[in-house]
Amino acid sequence: MELAFIPSPSRGVLHLGPIPLRGYAFCIIIGVFLAVWLGNRRWIARGGRTGTVADIAVWAVPFGLVGGRLYHVITDYELYFSAGRDWVDAFKIWEGGLGIWGAIALGAVGAWIGCRRRGIPLPAWADAVAPGIAFAQAAGRWGNWFNQELYGRATDLPWALHITSSTDGRVPGYYHPTFLYESLWCIGVGLLVIWADRRFTLGHGRAFALYVAAYCVGRFWIEYMRVDDAHHILGLRLNDWTAIGVFLLAVLYIVLSSRMRPGREAVVEPGAGSDAPSDGDEATASAAAEDESGTDTGGKDASDAESVDLDKPAAEDSATSGEPADADGSSARRESATEPDEASEAPSASTASSRDEAGSAKKS
Repeated sequence: MELAFIPSPSRGVLHLGPIPLRGYAFCIIIGVFLAVWLGNRRWIARGGRTGTVADIAVWAVPFGLVGGRLYHVITDYELYFSAGRDWVDAFKIWEGGLGIWGAIALGAVGAWIGCRRRGIPLPAWADAVAPGIAFAQAAGRWGNWFNQELYGRATDLPWALHITSSTDGRVPGYYHPTFLYESLWCIGVGLLVIWADRRFTLGHGRAFALYVAAYCVGRFWIEYMRVDDAHHILGLRLNDWTAIGVFLLAVLYIVLSSRMRPGREAVVEPGAGSDAPSDGDEATASAAAEDESGTDTGGKDASDAESVDLDKPAAEDSATSGEPADADGSSARRESATEPDEASEAPSASTASSRDEAGSAKKS
């Protein structure tokens, strides 16, 4: 008798009148809103405009859904195109079946289109939304719980997932909740990207590449635990090989990008912040105005100081000589300055007179 386990929902859809509310779709919608909300906050923090992330997500999300579904249908084509199957089921996305590899690949194409329309760099936008995508995956994986799918090997652990459905070849029992493992792993990946981005100032798509590489590590060992049907190559599931290849590409991108374009983008959205002055701009403008007014006042004070300095020698000289300054502001020193000249002329005149007298006496 199992003392503890994770129960599966009895059904994955609720009907609100004629409108079906499917748990799988609900989890995806929550993930999308979470990614856009967090991405918008990170984008604004890097100097972008409010709403840019949502505008580009309008392109990225539909492309991502189509890409995720295409990857699933192509890699599991026998579920839709083999004998006894209805190919129309390939369009029933609400029944589950999205490949994250295709979702990221084609979603990037949609994001590229949106970024070009807004004139912003795709790598910078991808860095902003990277941790949000990881958290969106964490929420979206609970859609597999509603559909009782993508579980692991049988186990008797206290957190075993109790599968009750027997459709599509399922065998009721207790299994590893790989959906929960991946959900928790994605939360850890999102936190890792946020920490590394703050610690190392990642830019030019390196935060997004870190998210991809870290996710691939977790997806490899989680995929290895799953027991659902999948194509195998050299003993490994196809998604394991995909995780290895994508991991290597992500690491290679981080290395090459850090060497070719170190640092982070200085401007992520041209013109952002030019519509209205920020608090810093207002403070700068106010300081400039004060400096300008201070310059005018300082100029006036300097002129007054200069005029005072011009008069200062007269006052000092007047104080030194003990004589009052003239009415025109001239010092008595000017008169005394002329006295040495008159005195010097006097000896010269007497000397000349003496020489004349001596000459007269000699002649006589």
